[in-house]
Amino acid sequence: MTSISPLGDFLRARRQRLDPAEFELPDGGPRRKSGLRRREVAFLAGVSTPYYARLEQGVDRSPSPAVLAALGRVLRLDAEAVAHLHSLASPGPPPVGHEHADVVSADLERLVTGFEDRAAVVINRYRDVLVANAVAGALNPAFRPGENLLEHAFLDPHARLVYPDWDEIAEGGVAGLRAMNGDNVSDPRLAELVARLSAASPAFRAMWERYDVRNRNAGHKRYRTVGHGVITVQFQALTVNASDGQTLFVFSARPGTPDADAFRSLAGTVR
Repeated sequence: MTSISPLGDFLRARRQRLDPAEFELPDGGPRRKSGLRRREVAFLAGVSTPYYARLEQGVDRSPSPAVLAALGRVLRLDAEAVAHLHSLASPGPPPVGHEHADVVSADLERLVTGFEDRAAVVINRYRDVLVANAVAGALNPAFRPGENLLEHAFLDPHARLVYPDWDEIAEGGVAGLRAMNGDNVSDPRLAELVARLSAASPAFRAMWERYDVRNRNAGHKRYRTVGHGVITVQFQALTVNASDGQTLFVFSARPGTPDADAFRSLAGTVR
Protein backbone atom coordinates (compact mmCIF):
# COMPACT_ATOMS: atom_id res chain seq x y z
CA MET A 1 0.00 0.00 0.00
CA THR A 2 2.61 2.48 -1.16
CA SER A 3 1.96 6.12 -1.97
CA ILE A 4 3.27 8.32 -4.75
CA SER A 5 3.47 11.22 -2.33
CA PRO A 6 3.40 10.47 1.41
CA LEU A 7 3.87 14.20 2.06
CA GLY A 8 0.89 15.06 -0.14
CA ASP A 9 -1.26 12.36 1.48
CA PHE A 10 -0.45 13.71 4.94
CA LEU A 11 -1.20 17.33 4.01
CA ARG A 12 -4.47 16.39 2.33
CA ALA A 13 -5.69 14.23 5.19
CA ARG A 14 -4.93 16.84 7.83
CA ARG A 15 -6.40 19.67 5.73
CA GLN A 16 -9.68 17.80 5.33
CA ARG A 17 -10.04 17.37 9.09
CA LEU A 18 -10.10 21.11 9.82
CA ASP A 19 -13.30 23.04 10.53
CA PRO A 20 -13.48 26.14 8.28
CA ALA A 21 -15.64 27.89 10.88
CA GLU A 22 -12.61 28.06 13.18
CA PHE A 23 -10.73 30.29 10.72
CA GLU A 24 -11.36 33.87 9.67
CA LEU A 25 -11.88 33.20 5.98
CA PRO A 26 -13.87 35.01 3.31
CA ASP A 27 -17.10 33.31 2.33
CA GLY A 28 -16.22 30.91 -0.45
CA GLY A 29 -19.71 29.57 -1.01
CA PRO A 30 -21.05 26.03 -0.46
CA ARG A 31 -18.50 23.29 0.15
CA ARG A 32 -18.62 19.93 -1.57
CA LYS A 33 -16.03 18.38 0.74
CA SER A 34 -15.15 18.69 4.40
CA GLY A 35 -12.19 20.66 5.66
CA LEU A 36 -10.31 23.61 4.23
CA ARG A 37 -9.83 24.13 0.53
CA ARG A 38 -6.33 24.05 -0.92
CA ARG A 39 -6.43 27.75 -1.68
CA GLU A 40 -7.44 28.50 1.91
CA VAL A 41 -4.50 26.56 3.34
CA ALA A 42 -2.22 28.35 0.88
CA PHE A 43 -3.63 31.75 1.88
CA LEU A 44 -3.27 31.07 5.61
CA ALA A 45 0.27 29.71 5.16
CA GLY A 46 1.38 32.63 2.98
CA VAL A 47 2.18 30.59 -0.14
CA SER A 48 0.66 30.52 -3.60
CA THR A 49 -2.21 28.16 -4.35
CA PRO A 50 -0.37 26.52 -7.30
CA TYR A 51 2.66 25.89 -5.09
CA TYR A 52 0.59 24.29 -2.33
CA ALA A 53 -1.28 22.20 -4.92
CA ARG A 54 2.09 20.92 -6.18
CA LEU A 55 2.95 19.83 -2.63
CA GLU A 56 -0.23 17.79 -2.32
CA GLN A 57 0.21 16.33 -5.79
CA GLY A 58 3.77 15.25 -5.08
CA VAL A 59 5.23 17.44 -7.85
CA ASP A 60 7.18 19.56 -5.38
CA ARG A 61 8.52 17.56 -2.44
CA SER A 62 11.07 19.94 -0.93
CA PRO A 63 9.33 22.77 0.94
CA SER A 64 11.56 25.04 2.99
CA PRO A 65 11.62 24.90 6.81
CA ALA A 66 9.72 28.21 6.86
CA VAL A 67 6.95 26.78 4.68
CA LEU A 68 6.77 23.63 6.82
CA ALA A 69 6.49 25.75 9.96
CA ALA A 70 3.65 27.76 8.41
CA LEU A 71 1.83 24.61 7.29
CA GLY A 72 2.22 23.07 10.73
CA ARG A 73 0.65 26.17 12.25
CA VAL A 74 -2.25 26.28 9.77
CA LEU A 75 -2.95 22.55 10.03
CA ARG A 76 -2.74 22.81 13.83
CA LEU A 77 -0.23 20.03 14.19
CA ASP A 78 1.30 19.20 17.55
CA ALA A 79 5.06 18.85 18.00
CA GLU A 80 5.12 15.16 17.09
CA ALA A 81 3.05 15.68 13.94
CA VAL A 82 5.27 18.61 12.93
CA ALA A 83 8.34 16.40 13.30
CA HIS A 84 6.60 13.80 11.11
CA LEU A 85 5.83 16.48 8.52
CA HIS A 86 9.52 17.44 8.40
CA SER A 87 10.55 13.80 8.03
CA LEU A 88 8.20 13.35 5.07
CA ALA A 89 9.57 16.49 3.42
CA SER A 90 13.21 15.48 3.98
CA PRO A 91 13.27 11.70 4.09
CA GLY A 92 16.53 10.15 5.15
CA PRO A 93 17.99 6.90 3.89
CA PRO A 94 15.96 3.78 4.69
CA PRO A 95 16.75 2.41 8.14
CA VAL A 96 19.39 -0.29 7.95
CA GLY A 97 19.36 -3.59 9.74
CA HIS A 98 15.65 -4.41 9.37
CA GLU A 99 16.73 -8.02 9.30
CA HIS A 100 17.56 -7.54 13.00
CA ALA A 101 14.21 -5.95 13.90
CA ASP A 102 12.98 -9.21 15.43
CA VAL A 103 16.16 -10.18 17.27
CA VAL A 104 16.12 -9.35 20.99
CA SER A 105 19.46 -9.40 22.75
CA ALA A 106 20.02 -12.11 25.33
CA ASP A 107 20.59 -9.50 28.07
CA LEU A 108 17.29 -7.74 27.31
CA GLU A 109 15.42 -11.05 27.21
CA ARG A 110 16.81 -11.98 30.63
CA LEU A 111 15.73 -8.59 31.98
CA VAL A 112 12.18 -9.00 30.66
CA THR A 113 11.67 -12.58 31.82
CA GLY A 114 13.30 -11.82 35.18
CA PHE A 115 10.52 -9.45 36.28
CA GLU A 116 8.21 -11.19 38.76
CA ASP A 117 6.11 -8.29 40.02
CA ARG A 118 5.76 -6.38 36.74
CA ALA A 119 4.53 -7.13 33.25
CA ALA A 120 7.18 -6.53 30.59
CA VAL A 121 7.05 -6.89 26.83
CA VAL A 122 9.27 -5.92 23.87
CA ILE A 123 7.65 -4.99 20.54
CA ASN A 124 9.13 -3.95 17.21
CA ARG A 125 8.20 -1.08 14.91
CA TYR A 126 5.41 -3.18 13.34
CA ARG A 127 3.78 -3.87 16.73
CA ASP A 128 4.91 -7.50 16.77
CA VAL A 129 5.50 -8.95 20.24
CA LEU A 130 9.07 -10.26 20.40
CA VAL A 131 9.50 -11.14 24.08
CA ALA A 132 7.08 -11.06 27.03
CA ASN A 133 7.19 -12.37 30.55
CA ALA A 134 4.54 -14.55 32.15
CA VAL A 135 2.87 -11.67 33.99
CA ALA A 136 2.39 -9.82 30.70
CA GLY A 137 0.72 -12.87 29.16
CA ALA A 138 -1.68 -13.08 32.09
CA LEU A 139 -2.46 -9.36 31.82
CA ASN A 140 -3.17 -9.43 28.08
CA PRO A 141 -3.37 -12.60 25.95
CA ALA A 142 -1.87 -10.65 23.03
CA PHE A 143 1.36 -10.16 25.00
CA ARG A 144 2.87 -13.37 23.66
CA PRO A 145 5.78 -13.73 21.20
CA GLY A 146 4.54 -13.99 17.64
CA GLU A 147 1.39 -11.92 18.20
CA ASN A 148 0.83 -8.61 16.42
CA LEU A 149 -0.92 -6.10 18.67
CA LEU A 150 -2.74 -4.36 15.82
CA GLU A 151 -4.00 -7.64 14.38
CA HIS A 152 -5.24 -8.57 17.83
CA ALA A 153 -6.98 -5.24 18.40
CA PHE A 154 -8.72 -5.10 15.01
CA LEU A 155 -9.20 -8.72 13.98
CA ASP A 156 -9.64 -10.74 17.18
CA PRO A 157 -13.35 -10.83 18.13
CA HIS A 158 -12.41 -10.98 21.83
CA ALA A 159 -10.25 -7.82 21.75
CA ARG A 160 -13.06 -5.50 22.85
CA LEU A 161 -13.48 -7.64 25.96
CA VAL A 162 -9.77 -7.45 26.77
CA TYR A 163 -9.65 -3.68 26.22
CA PRO A 164 -12.46 -1.83 28.03
CA ASP A 165 -11.16 1.34 26.33
CA TRP A 166 -10.91 -0.25 22.88
CA ASP A 167 -11.25 2.98 20.89
CA GLU A 168 -8.36 4.58 22.77
CA ILE A 169 -6.18 1.47 22.44
CA ALA A 170 -6.92 1.08 18.73
CA GLU A 171 -6.39 4.74 17.85
CA GLY A 172 -3.18 4.85 19.88
CA GLY A 173 -1.87 1.72 18.18
CA VAL A 174 -2.46 3.11 14.69
CA ALA A 175 -0.99 6.51 15.54
CA GLY A 176 1.99 4.76 17.13
CA LEU A 177 2.55 2.67 14.01
CA ARG A 178 2.85 5.86 11.96
CA ALA A 179 5.09 7.51 14.54
CA MET A 180 7.41 4.51 14.82
CA ASN A 181 7.86 4.27 11.05
CA GLY A 182 8.28 7.98 10.28
CA ASP A 183 8.97 8.58 6.62
CA ASN A 184 9.69 4.90 5.94
CA VAL A 185 6.31 4.42 4.24
CA SER A 186 7.81 2.38 1.39
CA ASP A 187 8.91 -0.42 3.71
CA PRO A 188 7.40 -3.59 2.12
CA ARG A 189 6.73 -5.17 5.50
CA LEU A 190 4.85 -2.10 6.72
CA ALA A 191 2.95 -1.85 3.43
CA GLU A 192 1.90 -5.50 3.66
CA LEU A 193 0.68 -5.10 7.24
CA VAL A 194 -1.29 -1.94 6.44
CA ALA A 195 -2.81 -3.49 3.31
CA ARG A 196 -3.88 -6.63 5.16
CA LEU A 197 -5.45 -4.74 8.05
CA SER A 198 -7.12 -2.20 5.76
CA ALA A 199 -8.72 -4.97 3.73
CA ALA A 200 -9.97 -6.85 6.80
CA SER A 201 -10.99 -3.97 9.07
CA PRO A 202 -12.88 -0.82 8.00
CA ALA A 203 -12.11 0.61 11.46
CA PHE A 204 -8.37 0.26 10.92
CA ARG A 205 -8.62 1.74 7.43
CA ALA A 206 -10.50 4.79 8.71
CA MET A 207 -8.00 5.37 11.53
CA TRP A 208 -5.00 4.91 9.24
CA GLU A 209 -6.40 7.46 6.80
CA ARG A 210 -6.67 10.04 9.59
CA TYR A 211 -2.86 10.34 9.59
CA ASP A 212 -2.60 10.72 13.36
CA VAL A 213 1.01 10.52 14.54
CA ARG A 214 1.56 9.88 18.24
CA ASN A 215 3.77 7.83 20.52
CA ARG A 216 2.70 7.38 24.15
CA ASN A 217 5.76 6.89 26.33
CA ALA A 218 3.88 6.77 29.62
CA GLY A 219 0.35 6.63 30.93
CA HIS A 220 -2.20 4.09 32.04
CA LYS A 221 -4.25 1.35 30.41
CA ARG A 222 -7.05 -0.94 31.51
CA TYR A 223 -7.17 -4.66 30.82
CA ARG A 224 -9.95 -7.13 31.57
CA THR A 225 -8.23 -10.21 32.98
CA VAL A 226 -9.37 -13.75 33.65
CA GLY A 227 -10.30 -14.17 37.31
CA HIS A 228 -9.15 -10.71 38.42
CA GLY A 229 -11.51 -8.35 36.63
CA VAL A 230 -10.49 -5.05 35.08
CA ILE A 231 -7.06 -3.87 36.24
CA THR A 232 -5.69 -0.37 35.64
CA VAL A 233 -1.92 -0.37 35.18
CA GLN A 234 0.66 2.35 34.65
CA PHE A 235 3.19 1.89 31.87
CA GLN A 236 6.54 3.23 30.75
CA ALA A 237 7.79 2.79 27.17
CA LEU A 238 11.56 2.74 26.76
CA THR A 239 13.40 2.78 23.43
CA VAL A 240 15.90 -0.04 23.03
CA ASN A 241 18.82 1.95 21.67
CA ALA A 242 20.81 -1.00 20.35
CA SER A 243 17.95 -2.24 18.17
CA ASP A 244 16.06 -1.28 15.04
CA GLY A 245 12.78 0.14 16.34
CA GLN A 246 12.30 -2.03 19.42
CA THR A 247 10.47 -0.69 22.47
CA LEU A 248 10.33 -2.12 25.99
CA PHE A 249 7.01 -1.65 27.82
CA VAL A 250 6.87 -2.16 31.58
CA PHE A 251 3.50 -2.28 33.39
CA SER A 252 2.75 -2.02 37.11
CA ALA A 253 -0.17 -0.95 39.30
CA ARG A 254 -0.20 2.12 41.49
CA PRO A 255 0.75 1.07 45.07
CA GLY A 256 -1.92 1.14 47.73
CA THR A 257 -4.84 0.75 45.32
CA PRO A 258 -7.26 -2.12 44.67
CA ASP A 259 -5.58 -2.42 41.26
CA ALA A 260 -2.27 -3.14 43.01
CA ASP A 261 -3.90 -5.93 45.01
CA ALA A 262 -5.46 -7.41 41.87
CA PHE A 263 -2.20 -7.10 39.94
CA ARG A 264 -0.24 -8.77 42.75
CA SER A 265 -2.74 -11.61 42.79
CA LEU A 266 -2.52 -11.93 39.00
CA ALA A 267 1.29 -12.08 39.12
CA GLY A 268 1.08 -14.73 41.82
CA THR A 269 -0.82 -17.07 39.51
CA VAL A 270 2.13 -17.37 37.08
CA ARG A 271 5.03 -17.77 39.53
